[in-house]
Amino acid sequence: MESGQRKDSDGNVIPRSIINRFTCELNGNMVVDVTLEPAISTNPYFEFEAKVDATGEFKFTWYDDDGDVYEDTQAIEVA
Repeated sequence: MESGQRKDSDGNVIPRSIINRFTCELNGNMVVDVTLEPAISTNPYFEFEAKVDATGEFKFTWYDDDGDVYEDTQAIEVA
């Protein structure tokens, strides 16, 4: 995350790049949907609980204010 206020080693402004939304789905069902504001920490930490009844997959999605979208998935197995 970049605020748009810092400069690189050559003195050029590093463009603003801030995550403005985070979502987590479990097997296609929304678990959490968070809207982030510009004053959030540079490296925010999220912790949340989810009741998992069946083996499946978490899908995590981060939305950047420049339009980029980052995704990751993690499998979870219920014993």
